[in-house]
Formats: sequence, C-alpha cells, structure tokens
Amino acid sequence: MIALSVDDVDSHKHWITDIEETQHTKLNYPILADADRKVSKLYDMIHPEANDTLTVRSVFVIDPNKKVRLILTYPASTGRNFDEILRVLDSLQLTDSHSVATPGNWKQGDDVVIVPSITDPEVLKQKFPKGYTAIRPYLRITPQPNR
Repeated sequence: MIALSVDDVDSHKHWITDIEETQHTKLNYPILADADRKVSKLYDMIHPEANDTLTVRSVFVIDPNKKVRLILTYPASTGRNFDEILRVLDSLQLTDSHSVATPGNWKQGDDVVIVPSITDPEVLKQKFPKGYTAIRPYLRITPQPNR
C-alpha cells in the first residue's frame, strides 16, 4: 500500500495525526506528496473539472509483474471501501492460482466458479476434488479450493 496525495508533506503530517486520533488507527504505509500534481495528472487521477481543493480518490492494484489489475476511482465525496479492496486482492490471489473466478459479492470461504476453459473431466476431478455443481456447462460452482 502506498498513498499519493496532492498535498505537501507538512499537510500530511497534520492529517496523519488527525486520522490516527479520530479513527483510532495507525497509518502504516508511505504517503507520497504530489503537490504539483504531476503524477496524479499523468495517470488521470483527477477529473479535469474537479475542484482544486479535492483529494485524489483513485485506487490502483498492481501485481508483482507490474501489471495493473484494478483501477477504482471514487467521487471525492465518497470514502474508499478498504473491505472491497481487500476482497479484490483475495479474489485476484485465489483466481491466479486455482483456475476459478469469483462471483459478485464473493467473500473468503464462499463458493467460486470454475473457469469455462477447463473441460476435461479428469482435470476437473484433479483440480477440484471437493466436486462441483454444473448449473450450465459453462457455469460450474465449487467450494473455494484453498479452504
């Protein structure tokens, strides 16, 4: 986790204190100052008609291979949902390693969908020993494989 802020470093120090006092949590990730907005403009993180006093509200998930896997941009009036960001990270890690997809609102421990590209019955038995339910040939539900 890295934060990018259009505020200067002195402003960060003040609002970090405010966040820690009001939210009863410790900020444990770096915050990069982008007071000249070069980075935030380069990555289209600020709407061209946005008020200059509003903060950047974009979230990028970049995998270890430096591939952008998710971009979320929230309206300035809406706080980010860290539960959703963590849910997406859990899904990406699971789906990268187990040939499954996660349905909307999926959470750790919920059933998942077997990717349609797996059609060989022997491969299905081997990869999904807990079994699966075929709702349609392309829609097969199985318990989360790593649980």
